[in-house]
Order: sequence, then C-alpha cells, then structure tokens
Amino acid sequence: MKKIHSGLDDLATGYVISMLEQTGIEFTVRNQYSSGALGELPATECWPEIWIINDEDYEASMEIVRMADGDVNDIAGTWLCVCGERNEGQFASCWKCGSDRSDQRS
Repeated sequence: MKKIHSGLDDLATGYVISMLEQTGIEFTVRNQYSSGALGELPATECWPEIWIINDEDYEASMEIVRMADGDVNDIAGTWLCVCGERNEGQFASCWKCGSDRSDQRS
C-alpha cells in the first residue's frame, strides 16, 4: 500500500478519487474526517490522504495524480475573454459580456 496524494484541496482530492474509480484502481482514503483534530495535530496530519491498495498500480496512479493536478490548476486559473476582461477560473462565461470561456484568448 502506497500513499499517492495528500492535500487540503478538496477539488483535487475528489478528482483523483473519481479518476481512480473510473480506472478500477483500488484505493482507500484516510483522514477524511480528521479536521476536528486541527490544533491538537499539525494541519498537514489532518489532510485527506489517498492510498492505493496494490503497489503495482503506483505508476498509473501517479499519472492520474499528475493529470488531476494539471486539470484542477487549469480550472482554477484566470482567463482572458475575447472582450478583454480577465475572469477568475471558476467562471464558465465572462461576467462582463457573457461570452463562453471556450472563446478565450489566453
């Protein structure tokens, strides 16, 4: 059993879990409900951890983690609309002109 992911970002953790489920890689999640221990334990000890059951799935699992980290960062990043307005990553359309994010310039 090996740990492949740990972090405070629930979006990234959920994305990794979803991808592992889709590929059929067996895993377990630890510290899912440890936030109540914050203050008594260091914060990093309370972060959710994803552990794979079979060591031979390690490389495939790490590729999923790398993809998830990149996808989550892409979602969270800002983007420039065709109208020139900069929008935060969580928005699918421009708040100023309503253009879809798929029409973005950068």
